[in-house]
Amino acid sequence: MQTNTDTASQTILVVEEDDVIRTFLADQLTADGYTVYETADLQRAIGLCASALPDMALVDVNGGSGRSFAATVRAGTGRGVDPRLALILLGSVPGELDAVRAFDAGADDYVLKPFSYTELRARVKALLARVEMHSRSTPVIAVGDLRIDIAQRQVTVRGRQVHVSRKEFALLRILASEPTRVFTKSELLRTIWGHRSTGSTRTLDSHACRLRHKLGAHGDRYVINVWGVGYRLADWPTTNAAGEQLAQAS
Repeated sequence: MQTNTDTASQTILVVEEDDVIRTFLADQLTADGYTVYETADLQRAIGLCASALPDMALVDVNGGSGRSFAATVRAGTGRGVDPRLALILLGSVPGELDAVRAFDAGADDYVLKPFSYTELRARVKALLARVEMHSRSTPVIAVGDLRIDIAQRQVTVRGRQVHVSRKEFALLRILASEPTRVFTKSELLRTIWGHRSTGSTRTLDSHACRLRHKLGAHGDRYVINVWGVGYRLADWPTTNAAGEQLAQAS
């Protein structure tokens, strides 16, 4: 299948209860060169926003739950979820009121069903172009000698690039959101992997261990294991690239 190189690096999350519509959107967007994640579950969608780091989410209003999802994203209450995530809500109620409510909840755009895929595709492309333009000014999060460029998804320590996997980046991004706060294992597993309980899985510990070794190759101490509780990133507050403090130590 031929891939559109302009969209090859862009990721879209499709949140739709209707299996037919969800599959159709996933197939068409994939054919247009996007990387697509799909789910019918809004709780899992929040986890995917943190772990898969999509550039955009297409979300069915679905009686109001889609608006709740948008409000959660914009409020910044979803751990590791970028509150600036591009959002298009898909509604099925004709008239202005449903559209106004979607925008009030934080949607960047609203599309009424049944929709023309050609029109939706154009709206997706236009919104992603605006996101790309704004992302160039995204501040770099700094914790000690660690720099995390959210827009470019790049990690450096002491100026040297550190290659991390997508899940490792998702874990790092969450920990960096409040670097001195201890995130419990259950909330990290729920947010990044969608696990509802810790059970006997060693997935989190394995990723945290690999990330710790990668970031600590030159003696730096990051990804601290708080025994019996979870993980925190470090003992320093977060700053942006200009050195302005963004978060206080708890």
